[in-house]
Amino acid sequence: MELITINNSIEKQVILEKDVTVSQGNFIEANTECVSLSHLKNECIIPNYSDSESTIAHSEFIDATNEVVHANFPETSVLEPNIRISHIIKGRVPTAIRKSVKELSPKEKTIYYQRCAFMIEVPSLSENVNNNKLSLTIGGVRALNQENLYSKRSLEKFKVFIGFKNQVCTNLCISTDGLNTDIRVSSVAELKDKINELIQQFDKDRFLGNMERMSKFSLNELQFGHTIGKMRMYTHLNREEKLDKLALLMNDNQIGTVVKNYYHDPNFSRSRNGDINLWDFYNLMTDANKSSYIDLNLERNANAFEFVTGMANSLQNQTYNWFLN
Repeated sequence: MELITINNSIEKQVILEKDVTVSQGNFIEANTECVSLSHLKNECIIPNYSDSESTIAHSEFIDATNEVVHANFPETSVLEPNIRISHIIKGRVPTAIRKSVKELSPKEKTIYYQRCAFMIEVPSLSENVNNNKLSLTIGGVRALNQENLYSKRSLEKFKVFIGFKNQVCTNLCISTDGLNTDIRVSSVAELKDKINELIQQFDKDRFLGNMERMSKFSLNELQFGHTIGKMRMYTHLNREEKLDKLALLMNDNQIGTVVKNYYHDPNFSRSRNGDINLWDFYNLMTDANKSSYIDLNLERNANAFEFVTGMANSLQNQTYNWFLN
């Protein structure tokens, strides 16, 4: 793998949250840091494939998404991209090969990030769902650990979503209909077409209606405890045993976070009698999902929506559900 060198100052790699002129709060946490788009463009190298063909840079992906968002919503205000990165890869220029770390100057250090996630918020396109203000949000994920940089360049993989950000807690609300986790393209132009296709096909009203419906169904304390127990059991079932059940992608630590926040979350905790409606339960799940690594976050987020929607369907139709029964 070869690297294209760009003038870099590693001391400036991370910017403070208060300095970011984008939407407030973290849509993902885990081991991520917030960086600026200019940092990605001017202070990071771009990985190459073995045939010296360049990857599509994180900054190109973000710029492409930003252009498509502005084209689809030309008369609305759009915030600057909120960018989170993880898994920094450090290097040095060839002329500094024999220097100690202390002797390296900023120009001799190189970095890039293996994983990048971002969201672009359209605050003027907002909706009120279950007394929570939600704003339209578009974004994506690039995980270079899912590319074979030691081979010749082939189609590159990207993930793109469109959904809503809950202004109360900064949780992302995403459904499978608003998520494409397997975009494979060879150029930025093709990438723009795929992003535009997802935005155009997104059924906003259907998604909002399903979220609104969640608040109409509740679990009492006993049902909640039973469901949490089954969620912990699910992670240990074999593949065949999982086939006829709702899919669940959360890990055991995240399920534990849901339980903790059932008691203590300031916005979505249980009521006085121990009941919790499915909208609050859903937000406890999406909040716990913020601890997921970048390359798993979107899938787990969409899965939370499908899981709670399945619970609502079972309660409404009074049908058997392994997690409830």
